[in-house]
Amino acid sequence: MILIFGAGFIFAFIWHYQGKVYPNVEIAGISFAGQTPAQVAAYWQKKNTSFPTIQVELLYDNKIATISGSDLSMGYDATLSAVQAYDVGRSAKWLSNIYTLLSGKPVNLMAYFRWNTQPITSALENISTDVQVPVQDALFQFKNGKVTAFRPSADGRALNVVEAKQRINAALFDAAKNGKQLITVPMPVDTIHPNVTTDKANTFGIKSLIATGYSEFAGSAPERIHNVVLAANLINGVLIKPGDTFSFDDTIGDISAATGYQSAYIIKDGHTVLGDGGGVCQVSTTLFRAALSAGLPIVERHAHDYRVHYYEEGGFPAGIDATIYSPTVDLKFKNDTPGDILIQTKIDLTVPSLTFQMYGTSDGRVATISNAQLWDLTPPPPDLYQDDPTLSKGTVKQVDFSAWGAKASFDYNVTRAGATLEKTTFSSDFQPWQAVYLRGTL
Repeated sequence: MILIFGAGFIFAFIWHYQGKVYPNVEIAGISFAGQTPAQVAAYWQKKNTSFPTIQVELLYDNKIATISGSDLSMGYDATLSAVQAYDVGRSAKWLSNIYTLLSGKPVNLMAYFRWNTQPITSALENISTDVQVPVQDALFQFKNGKVTAFRPSADGRALNVVEAKQRINAALFDAAKNGKQLITVPMPVDTIHPNVTTDKANTFGIKSLIATGYSEFAGSAPERIHNVVLAANLINGVLIKPGDTFSFDDTIGDISAATGYQSAYIIKDGHTVLGDGGGVCQVSTTLFRAALSAGLPIVERHAHDYRVHYYEEGGFPAGIDATIYSPTVDLKFKNDTPGDILIQTKIDLTVPSLTFQMYGTSDGRVATISNAQLWDLTPPPPDLYQDDPTLSKGTVKQVDFSAWGAKASFDYNVTRAGATLEKTTFSSDFQPWQAVYLRGTL
């Protein structure tokens, strides 16, 4: 009798919910008992209406890559949810069905939320290309007292694609749950460390970049540029041992046509004249600036007789220059750091410009240049014209160039952990300079 009653109850129950979802069936915690599959599908389709207007922003390096919700085709699979809800208790296993119907325990199904992954993959590929920096192992080759090949180690960068996808997925699910229209996802960029660092590649204590010197020489004659490049490359790879004093004249050696220098304008005996090696002072000036940047003691430095416009290019104040005239006028500075100092040369002929980089061991010193002053400006003397019987009549050739006279100075301070290591004022007394023209009489 009980069996007959139970069977009748089950039959009546099934008949009552024919075409409808059984009781205790939930999707994402929402009960859909007694609803038809069409009603279930309609509910999730309505939820999908706000997704096309969602905007996803992927942030990296102060940049934003944007993906729209419409491109992602975000939304719940309404049909799948309706089918799954209706199928609960209607499987081929009738005992399992009866247990599900009579247990009274809720069956909570997952709302299947999906999107098109292709726009995300494309965006991550573009970001990966944008942020990627190849890792660089150090290279150091030493031969005959000079570094013949050098490359400092450098960290690389790469987008962590796996974590980026996980962040985006979590953000999209959160937006669907909480109705967000703007999704902002910071992109994870990993630092890749080199296997061979600079300090491991050598035994000279060269660990990192400690200073840079820079100057520009746009408008230089080809001969002057040739001499700048020649002299600068002679310094490339030079090592200065701890405690040693660097001499520019000793390092460069003979400056003459015999060593490859061309004739260009130099300052000699109070005049601007053509001479072998014109432009080498561009190199000494740039190296002087690197030594100042490194906080090294300047043992010997001489200012130019007059203001050379090249040394004020690039925004430098007057007076941060150093002239040389081998063997009597030199630029010298001392390496009082814990390790060797390696000098590297970089020449850019598109600007044109010269850069010296010093690599070594930092001991925490900080160098500053301050209080640059310029005063007592004096106009140049009137132009001077001189007859020249070697030039044809009517020919005028300029052989010296005018420049205003002035006094200049700047303060050079080097400190470490609050203690003063160096405190010097460098001064220059630039003479007013006369333009000289040769006038042909031949």
